[in-house]
Amino acid sequence: MNWTTPSDLKAQLSRLWERGALPRLLVTGDADFPLRLALKGPASSDVTDRFEAVRVWAAELATVPRLRIAWRDVRHRVQGLQRLPEQVWVDTMDDALTLLGKRRDARRLLQLAEATRTGAPELLPWLARRPLQAIVLAGEWSRLLAVVHWLVAHPRPGIYLRQVDVPGVDSKFIEAHRAVLSELLDLALPEGAVEADRVGTGQFARRYGFLDKPARIRFRVLDESLRLLPGVAARPDVTLDADSFAGLDVAVGRVFITENETNFLAFPAASGAIVIFGAGYGWEALARARWLARCAIHYWGDIDTHGFAILDRLRGHFDHVSSFLMDRATLQAHEAHWGEEPDQMLLDLHRLLPEERDLFDALRDNRIRRNLRLEQERVGFRWLTAALTRVPGTATR
Repeated sequence: MNWTTPSDLKAQLSRLWERGALPRLLVTGDADFPLRLALKGPASSDVTDRFEAVRVWAAELATVPRLRIAWRDVRHRVQGLQRLPEQVWVDTMDDALTLLGKRRDARRLLQLAEATRTGAPELLPWLARRPLQAIVLAGEWSRLLAVVHWLVAHPRPGIYLRQVDVPGVDSKFIEAHRAVLSELLDLALPEGAVEADRVGTGQFARRYGFLDKPARIRFRVLDESLRLLPGVAARPDVTLDADSFAGLDVAVGRVFITENETNFLAFPAASGAIVIFGAGYGWEALARARWLARCAIHYWGDIDTHGFAILDRLRGHFDHVSSFLMDRATLQAHEAHWGEEPDQMLLDLHRLLPEERDLFDALRDNRIRRNLRLEQERVGFRWLTAALTRVPGTATR
């Protein structure tokens, strides 16, 4: 028998709460009561064949507090006229909250809504959209509003988060709540105060006009005759902020980029060259260094679909980039070290050269082996040094 039980009725209400439908009504004040719940009861044959079970079922429903039952009369051939539940209603929000045990959460949400309606009415749509999250954040709500008010008064402040002067708020609080603050600030700030193309929590500072940690570029000088600073050791390992790197004035003719730190540290000496520790898909900081446009650039990534996708994106900034050790010969020579790429890039790439596109397509379409990957650190060191001898002008010093 799959007749609706008291637990089923409560589960219906629970789903309305968990989906945010009931809490949303608390914020908006909209009336959605009386609320009719779905009820599946016995068929006419059940009244005849299972009369005692039907009677127990009806009695159990009748004992549930805060529910209003609409009854229908049914005549039994032996027991005579009987009353069975036909509809079940929850008449008020208070009844629903009592059934769910959510009166405390409801009071908290109503307090938040009242405080927001008074102090920041533009944020009420957020409360209505995310009422359950608001309940979780109830203890932090006043500080969140304080941050919003401060930024409304100081749009695009041009300072670090550490410098925000709001009582009870520090930079760790702001950083921990960047996701929700982004949604609130987008509602509260004028369009010109939000840099809309900066998305995600990692772009929070730039989106709202704060100073951000400067991007850093790490590189090694591969030619000891290239001196960056007096007294610095030959072939140093250097990290500069992106602006300082962009302002370098060094006679570099060739640049290698590798994504693996061990490869970066062990990269052999080469004439007039540096090697950069790569940044995956994030090439914007490197692109500021326009002097790289006059250098030969060689990108060494994994031989997998994402390795070619990173190469493709780098060419969006420097279209003359050459791939390095990302060819079929290298792949076939290291078959013993093949691995598996867990999540392939399936999009078409439009900046690859014909031989690169051919290998990319073979990897993406699993023509060689399913999800094939050769990580760059698995390429033999002798293979690397031999490949360097074939790069013009890279004789080691």
